[in-house]
Amino acid sequence: MNLDDIKARLPETAKDLRLNLGTVLTTPGLTPTQAWGAALAAAIAARNADLVAALDGAAPLDAANRAAARTAASLMAMNTIYYRFVHLMKPSVPDYATMPARLRMQGMASHGADTVDFELWSIAVAAVVGCGMCLEAHEHEVLKKGASREMVQAVVRIAAVVHAIAVTLDSVAVLEPGIAAAA
Repeated sequence: MNLDDIKARLPETAKDLRLNLGTVLTTPGLTPTQAWGAALAAAIAARNADLVAALDGAAPLDAANRAAARTAASLMAMNTIYYRFVHLMKPSVPDYATMPARLRMQGMASHGADTVDFELWSIAVAAVVGCGMCLEAHEHEVLKKGASREMVQAVVRIAAVVHAIAVTLDSVAVLEPGIAAAA
């Protein structure tokens, strides 16, 4: 499965997604590593196997950055659930915010990628999953490390398009199984 196959499987009702995918992956202000790592991490978070495979195959990432994008996705899959719980419980049970998470997160420190890139990829996953606490924390870190708000917005735009493609592919598989099978 490659990106052309993915685009071909998108119905006419999703033609904007075909166009947006190419646009967001070449956003000025992001390096190819930042853009493609965000797309890969977001695809993993969006849970569409064909899209993950296509982006993983197309991404111009070296082995270390590819592994780091996967690490960001896996750690954020855990963290977004935990910290969203803490955030949602805060008004009624603020004690959870003071309790240690006790979740192993060594990959946050030993991922092998540029720290700004890793933080941007973490933002992409947090956007897909919808964890406000994680978005705030990683946005704060990435800005502190020299990234711009425009870079953060660009990564979230990538996550939005990747997520929309995953949702559309999943719906095509249900609503138009002949199209999904032919592709």
